[in-house]
Amino acid sequence: MRLKNIPAAKPAIEKSDYCIKTPKDLKGKWKSSVSGQKPIFLEIGMGKGQFIMTLAARNPHIFYLGMELHASVLYRGLQKLEADPLDNLLFLNYPAEELCEMFEPGEIEGIYLNFSDPWPKDRHAKRRLTSPAFLDRYSSLLESGGRIEFKTDNRGLFDYSVETISEHPDFDITIKTYDLHADKVLSLGNIMTEYEERFSALGNPICKLVAIRS
Repeated sequence: MRLKNIPAAKPAIEKSDYCIKTPKDLKGKWKSSVSGQKPIFLEIGMGKGQFIMTLAARNPHIFYLGMELHASVLYRGLQKLEADPLDNLLFLNYPAEELCEMFEPGEIEGIYLNFSDPWPKDRHAKRRLTSPAFLDRYSSLLESGGRIEFKTDNRGLFDYSVETISEHPDFDITIKTYDLHADKVLSLGNIMTEYEERFSALGNPICKLVAIRS
């Protein structure tokens, strides 16, 4: 689906205090300079921000970062945050490939991947956010015992992710489901993204797994 370009997005992001402009300067300093020593959780591909904003509102003792590559999408989340401010949430308009330039090993306690682009063609597999290369990045960022929570409605991507995470030496899948909303354990406290609301309303089953950095 073609993304609609919003000309006002990039200037708004540059101007907003809710968007971090130079995250690479904060490497190794996130807890002392940004989170106030609160644990840090990161959503990669935050979309319009419904999921991460709800989490931040429910958990003031945790600091959240929402990362989104597309400025026009992040802008919608920024509008929501500026209308209803939270002091434990900031946004990043950067590609996930640069994560290791922004964070020291162990600076992050949890990563959320929600309805990531499936990149269905085999030649694009390395771009998937659960590819071995990305899992290596997450292993570096996460503290020991840190977690990845991954949700998708794409069964092919989920099967691929179960395989790549299972084969990675640093991660153990502790729980998974192929129908999240019917799962009595994983559905507890589930926060839906805008995308999840739309597709689950059509009857599409949502898959979810949780993996721990061992």
